[in-house]
Amino acid sequence: MLSQEEQYRYSRQLILPEIGVEGQLKLKAAKVLVIGAGGLGCPVLQYLAAAGVGTIGIVDGDAVEESNLQRQVLYTTADIGTNKTLAAKTKIQALNPFIAVTEHPFHVDKENILPLVEAYDIVVDGTDNFATRYLVNDACVICNKPLVFGSIFKFEGQVAVFNYLDGPTYRCVFPEPPLEGNMPNCATIGVVASLPGIVGTLQANEVIKIITGIGEVLSGRLLLIDVMTMQMQTFTFNAVAKNRSIQQLGNYEYDCAAPDTTISYEALLQMMHETEVQLIDVREPEEHTRFHIGGVNIPLAQLDAQYGQLNPSAPVVLYCALGIRSQKAVSILVNRGFANVVSLQGGINRLIPVV
Repeated sequence: MLSQEEQYRYSRQLILPEIGVEGQLKLKAAKVLVIGAGGLGCPVLQYLAAAGVGTIGIVDGDAVEESNLQRQVLYTTADIGTNKTLAAKTKIQALNPFIAVTEHPFHVDKENILPLVEAYDIVVDGTDNFATRYLVNDACVICNKPLVFGSIFKFEGQVAVFNYLDGPTYRCVFPEPPLEGNMPNCATIGVVASLPGIVGTLQANEVIKIITGIGEVLSGRLLLIDVMTMQMQTFTFNAVAKNRSIQQLGNYEYDCAAPDTTISYEALLQMMHETEVQLIDVREPEEHTRFHIGGVNIPLAQLDAQYGQLNPSAPVVLYCALGIRSQKAVSILVNRGFANVVSLQGGINRLIPVV
């Protein structure tokens, strides 16, 4: 039951016919594990707590640093040096004293993740590295728990729900971690302050939908957000049977400091002057029509089906708006046997002439 105080607190949700008392009670009974209390985890924790999710677990082994404060808005200067789980628990319980919050002040690994995931109903991925993402995904598959995924990069974000009602998993859209050099150095990736708030809020929204059973969950769909242009695109993908049959955890290692395999625009111009280059725009057709630097337009979602029209032994340069989609395209072609593939560094948005 909801107390009078809770009824008043959640009154704006209770008057929604899609949620009502029944939905609010479902939220109160739910147990959600948030892995990572950083840029994504902060808004997720705030909104889940405010919405009345009854039990929230927070996993993070880091302490608050000054450089976090630009985007991790749950914390203040006074929290610097405090473990994130403790600081986050203090803040969200002050926001809503009617919820239970459990700290897990450590990083997840193969030894601790399965019993941790098993104790909750839904898992939210707020991590920032590939090794942990694959670990969390596989643990959710083994424990049969829905996984609400989010990622951020500079000005672009991604949101999806994996392993929901026998739906696709993270590996169904990203089968394996990127090869060495196919992603930028993790320590040097920047991000605009507002982006984690946008993506994390969308993740919290998916959790609320899953718990209350309302709306259309982002299962089998990857939402891509570009906050520079305020464009959103949704890529669909299907479940792969072998990815749903994982029974034990594997090896999760990723070299964050692997060498970069991007190419600058200046180097591309020189390369095109010296040799024949297969230049591929992996953006959507309408983006290509508005502005491009030449080459063939094969949208990222179609590349795996159309790569056969390319020569795997000849140089391939892929480009998109900011460099995120083209990096994914590199992984696709490398996995298809292409030997010389690079991504245009930073994308072409910076090349669009100012009118």
